[in-house]
Amino acid sequence: MNKLTDLNNKNNFPIYSVHDGAFRTYGRVVTGLDTSGIISCMERCTKIPEEGNIYVASVPELEEEPVVKKMYEVLYGGMSLQAGYCNGKNSNLNGLEYHKGSEINIAVTDFALMLGHSWDLTEDLSYVSDWAQVFYVEKGTAIELYQTTMHLSPLKVCDEGFMAAVILPKGTNTPLSDEEKAARNKAYADGLHEAGLLLQRNKWVIAHPDREPLIKQGAHPGVLGENRELKY
Repeated sequence: MNKLTDLNNKNNFPIYSVHDGAFRTYGRVVTGLDTSGIISCMERCTKIPEEGNIYVASVPELEEEPVVKKMYEVLYGGMSLQAGYCNGKNSNLNGLEYHKGSEINIAVTDFALMLGHSWDLTEDLSYVSDWAQVFYVEKGTAIELYQTTMHLSPLKVCDEGFMAAVILPKGTNTPLSDEEKAARNKAYADGLHEAGLLLQRNKWVIAHPDREPLIKQGAHPGVLGENRELKY
């Protein structure tokens, strides 16, 4: 029995491969990239924490990998990039975020993602957790998540956890300055409601109310329904 079949047998919602047509509105599998170097670098320089997740936005060793240079030249058309990682043992939805600009994930291990569309956010900036679809990503696969795709942490599909390289426009997921926070707050007060989701630079977030760390950071509690969990 392969892993995707096993996951579908253990959960009461469908899990698709990123090679399935259901993924087309969320992103695409990027072919023609040699991911072996960045996988080796991740395996050598990073580890999976004992519990929870660790996210590092920018890692010089990863940014020096030839595949990242190729992304800079071709996939992002010369835009400045950062290459970091997210490793951990998460298995819940917890929340959703989106960026203005695509995100590239490289699966250093197998993992899954719960994804939603930003156009499904309601007028009060909420989203029902059951609307999210789940996709399985095999080790070595590179995927592009479009800027309209809401996502958060990968989900583990084994006890050991997951490892993912994360490539984004430079500065994404870094703290807002006091001036930027003031501008965000004024924009929200002036009626630009999306500003209420801006948690960090180029990072708009809604959280499940059960996800206290995100709520304490100031994330909007906009995920309604169950904080869905992937069983493996």
